[in-house]
Amino acid sequence: MKDVESLTEAEAANELMRLAKQIAHHNKLYHAEDNPEISDADYDALVRRNNVIEEAFPHLIRADSPNRLVGAAVEASPLAKVTHAVRMMSLDNAFAAEDVEEFARRVRRFLRLGEDEVLALTAEDKIDGLSCSLRYEKGVLVQAATRGDGTVGEDVTPNVRCIVDIPQTLVAPAKAGATDIPDVFEIRGEVYMAKADFAALNERLLAEADDLEKARQFANPRNAAAGSLRQKDASITASRPLRFLAHGWGEVSGLPEATQFAMMKRIESWGVPVSPLLGRFESVEAVLDHYRTIEAERADMPYDIDGVVYKVDRLDWQERLGFVAKAPRWAIAHKFPAERAQTTLESIDIQVGRTGKLTPVGRLTPVTVGGVVVSNVTLHNRDEIGRLGVRPGDRVVIQRAGDVIPQVVENLTRAEPRDPYIFPDHCPVCGSEAVAEEGEVDVRCTGGLICNAQKFERLRHFVSRGALDIEGLGEKSIAEFLELGWLDKGPADIFRLKGHRDELLDREGWKDKSVDNLFAAIEAKRSPDAARLLFGLGIRHVGAVTARDLMKGLGDLARLPGKAAEIYAYLDANPQAEGESDGKYLARKVEAIKTILEVRADGIGVAVGEALGDFFHEPHNRALWDDLLSEVAPPPYVVETRESEVSGKIVVFTGKLETMSRDEAKAQAEKLGAKAAGSVSAKTDLVVAGPGAGSKLKQAAALGIRVIDEAEWAQIVEAAG
Repeated sequence: MKDVESLTEAEAANELMRLAKQIAHHNKLYHAEDNPEISDADYDALVRRNNVIEEAFPHLIRADSPNRLVGAAVEASPLAKVTHAVRMMSLDNAFAAEDVEEFARRVRRFLRLGEDEVLALTAEDKIDGLSCSLRYEKGVLVQAATRGDGTVGEDVTPNVRCIVDIPQTLVAPAKAGATDIPDVFEIRGEVYMAKADFAALNERLLAEADDLEKARQFANPRNAAAGSLRQKDASITASRPLRFLAHGWGEVSGLPEATQFAMMKRIESWGVPVSPLLGRFESVEAVLDHYRTIEAERADMPYDIDGVVYKVDRLDWQERLGFVAKAPRWAIAHKFPAERAQTTLESIDIQVGRTGKLTPVGRLTPVTVGGVVVSNVTLHNRDEIGRLGVRPGDRVVIQRAGDVIPQVVENLTRAEPRDPYIFPDHCPVCGSEAVAEEGEVDVRCTGGLICNAQKFERLRHFVSRGALDIEGLGEKSIAEFLELGWLDKGPADIFRLKGHRDELLDREGWKDKSVDNLFAAIEAKRSPDAARLLFGLGIRHVGAVTARDLMKGLGDLARLPGKAAEIYAYLDANPQAEGESDGKYLARKVEAIKTILEVRADGIGVAVGEALGDFFHEPHNRALWDDLLSEVAPPPYVVETRESEVSGKIVVFTGKLETMSRDEAKAQAEKLGAKAAGSVSAKTDLVVAGPGAGSKLKQAAALGIRVIDEAEWAQIVEAAG
């Protein structure tokens, strides 16, 4: 990853776009689906990277910047939507004492406080739960809502009424009059589940399950709390041990106190729990001492926390400080480092994913980290194993970063004299060669369609719309036929399915007409388009456009295995010469590959050549190829072009295309005699823009390039006949 100081403006814009999409994706998983796939620490790293780039390139800040968004939008929820009267904000994060000190300096500068003027802060533990707003009118609970995206949340009022910590009516202390409770007061806080209650719930769910292997269990207390609160059936929520702690407020008709600390104590006096660790401090040193005290007690606390929140105590100062896009200037969350523990790495297993990636998984002597028993850990890839130097039997340090995903951070017995772990060079599932392409860390099985770990995904791709496009042969049917053993030899077996006609008619859901329609659709593909067939094989780096480029040069698909063998032999016999620069060596390889393949297209280079060479070098794949060509006979490949207004021009497609895929659009352009390019430049003649078009559309406007929509493109295609 490049230092921000080294980024060009274009690189910064592209990275901000990528980060916005990544962070939005993880926000949705965490806030809307309660199913995070990365750790809090990894998420925070993405946000920090985004923030640093935005600070260096403020003119590139996007409308969908993570700093302008809170949580995730409420989409396919069965619960009614609630618009918050006052937006539910997020908090900026601090990760070190220096960050907290800088926060205090920023506040002082903004308020123009003198050096001798006291800046009092409150500090309280940050609970890892689900944010919730409780609306009381004349002291009576009338509505409860989740945060959602900060503006719109979910109505969880019936569910919240089941939580014993949350009073249905606020009760003012006897010494205060009835006017103590404002007419409107929204109390905001976290719904959570205590560690002991979480463990008991999982034990109960396991005991009640009919099928132990399919028993529903929650991964951690935060997921348990979120899943329990966001139920359509409030009786399920009532059966779950949820708790609540208040940490602030939203819309109010009045505030009876002048400080954060006094106001929280007033809320507590009304019968709503607040953190027992809430304190008021008059220096940064004091709040940092409180942070360290809480951190030391963290493991023994009854509920999960992931940091300490500091807030400016005076409410009039909070009002002056106001907010930035998604967070108050007067508060910050000081996050804890990840929890760690030691254990033994008992073994390393290799799992093969649906795309052929070999992922090493460490099997551990079970150890408790952050209240969760960890027995497995991902080792990511071959390079990570080498970096850590781990071998079965090593003593390792495990970290649950953000209390979500465990990882190995240190090998304590690396110096012990034992043989290193040898990463497999053949797939443990099918025995095919496993290789890592130049410049990549992932090792992948080259078995493709003959590998059981990849077979379903590969067959689904083979019959998809962009490949052979066999109507009626969908995912459900492929899964059924694989289970029956009818597709064991790969895609060629699709063309032998008619031999199972009688058996298929005996199966539920299959009738004469549906069976005949399926077989007719299969038979119609006995003479498939060569480029589609090649694309359907799923060879790495050979997409639909590359497949067409290859077939334009080769003409006959039967020539491809021989050409691939030539490439493999050339690369094996022609390593980089001594003194030859990397650039010259790369250029030499590219030129040799293009010459062998008889293709000059820009997209054909080393990655494609090596992928073809590796694929056809594998005996399993050559057998699969021969078997497939015994069933199908693709005719010689001829590109038919039609005269059109875009003949000889360069066309760029951008945004979301709604009536066709990007590959289909490029194929249309080629048939009209145009070249489909991936980026906008001064040479571009036409841009076809769909919804969501971004930087390419701006570039086209800046260069004065003609821009049309998808409907206008369809008219051009139709006019060409």
